[in-house]
Amino acid sequence: MLTEFQHTSTMMMKKKSSEQKLIKNILHLSDMAFRELFPIIPREWLDLDLTISQLKVVLLLFMNGPSRMSIIASALGVGLATATRVIDRLVERGIVLRENDDDDRRVVLCRLSDEGEKLISSLWQMSRDQAGELLEALAGPQLLLITKALEALLQAGKATKEVLLSQDDTQYGFASTDGRKEERR
Repeated sequence: MLTEFQHTSTMMMKKKSSEQKLIKNILHLSDMAFRELFPIIPREWLDLDLTISQLKVVLLLFMNGPSRMSIIASALGVGLATATRVIDRLVERGIVLRENDDDDRRVVLCRLSDEGEKLISSLWQMSRDQAGELLEALAGPQLLLITKALEALLQAGKATKEVLLSQDDTQYGFASTDGRKEERR
């Protein structure tokens, strides 16, 4: 005969196993959806004349705003000299600006130029427009289901964000220019 503790423990293990199967299925479906939707990535994204490192920097600056070179280097997983070369190319193309920090003239901040903001904003909007077209193909109940799922994911994201940040403030590109944790824009 199982004790109450053993019964509760067994039930919790079964629930955890069931949840793990659901997570595995969700990730599988997510992979399938990505492969299915990949051919409709806006041509403008594929035609970008940016290296992967440059694109990472542009996205980092778009999501987080102005950042120190050390933060950019850390986010790219490269040394300061390499990050500086990446930024140099983006500055030459007019996509990124370098500025001195008003509080500490020794600190160089990088931010998107107006042209850089315009570039990434237009790409972002094209992706949103395509997502809107996909969603228009769905019926009301399906849209409600997707809404609930996204709300749940956002809630989970908020709940796990601090844990991720505490692991390494700069790993996920959330450190502010003065080293404090900062929210995404």
